[in-house]
Amino acid sequence: MLDSARLLFDLQHVNQIVQSISGCLEPRKIAHHLTDALVTQFDCVFARLWIVEPDQRTLRLIASSGLHTHTDGSFARVPMGAYKVGKIAQNRIPFLSNQLAAETWVKDRDWAIANHIQGFAGYPLVANDRVIGVLAAFSTQPMAPEFLEVLQVLCMTATIALDAALQMAQLPVATPNNSAPSLPLSDQLATVLQSTRLMLVGTEQPTAITVVHAFLQAAEQLNQHDCNYCRLSYEPTVIGLDAVLALPPAAGDAGEALLRSQFASLRTITTWLRGTLDLQLMSDRRTVQWRLELPALPPQGEIARPASLLSDREIEVMTLLAQGLRDRDIAQKLYISESTVKFHINNSLTKLQAKNRYQGVYQAAIQGCI
Repeated sequence: MLDSARLLFDLQHVNQIVQSISGCLEPRKIAHHLTDALVTQFDCVFARLWIVEPDQRTLRLIASSGLHTHTDGSFARVPMGAYKVGKIAQNRIPFLSNQLAAETWVKDRDWAIANHIQGFAGYPLVANDRVIGVLAAFSTQPMAPEFLEVLQVLCMTATIALDAALQMAQLPVATPNNSAPSLPLSDQLATVLQSTRLMLVGTEQPTAITVVHAFLQAAEQLNQHDCNYCRLSYEPTVIGLDAVLALPPAAGDAGEALLRSQFASLRTITTWLRGTLDLQLMSDRRTVQWRLELPALPPQGEIARPASLLSDREIEVMTLLAQGLRDRDIAQKLYISESTVKFHINNSLTKLQAKNRYQGVYQAAIQGCI
């Protein structure tokens, strides 16, 4: 049985890691934060992170912390399917062991014995059905079930962050036609949008470069569709870009799904910047109302935490759940039925987009609900 108090304590560490890379779009910087954190905050003696090369045939080591900090050597490039790291990437299945030296696949068993390595955890980083990397951690102690739960959550965060950063790194232009970065966002967008006339609503403010890049990538993608309307609007806490897109006549009923899939990479970046991307099919079923909304961050600004999604009662229930209480104990403490407790927990998980109770506690913690 998992130690709920230990789990919550470790999830708070994960929250600190998430905050340290929040909005960062530099793959190496993100990777180093993650491997350093595994060593300094979770007592791992060694941690490494590889990303999949664009040709999908090789993994490249971009971060290493602990016993070895170099990123060259025999494991700097790992062919897909080779060694345990390559197999984890190829099969997309995590691998866990608390007897590393006894594993037949270990290349250097003497190294594991000499450094007293017992625990190993390797997780594939999979985004939108694409493997983008592998995170591996080594420990001198057996890895506890609580740590493996935390590592899974950390890998989910790492996947979103790295995928957004890698997508942004492939952006063809950072500022259109080599324009100066100090140009207002509306001017940069107008240059990229070409034939689509851009409307501006509100007063423009200096904006974080990560947000600017996301809007420019959006404009690049809008250019690939029949976009006949585009509006940039500034509100107190968000910046919105609205567009109306015409579906290809030949697309038929699959047009909306096709359009959504074409904006998948932009959705990843939007999620990491804690924004929203909405596509809504209009009544004529031939046009789509499209809206990208991102936080109005100043240059070098931090991403603000979203407001709590939970009701007062849901917060009470999730707080007690985080303290390790069972459903029966929560019911008695709040003078409600056990079925009502389950109802509030399930509602909370849905609102927090969590797959299980442990992820729910983590999401509630990092969003300031508990």
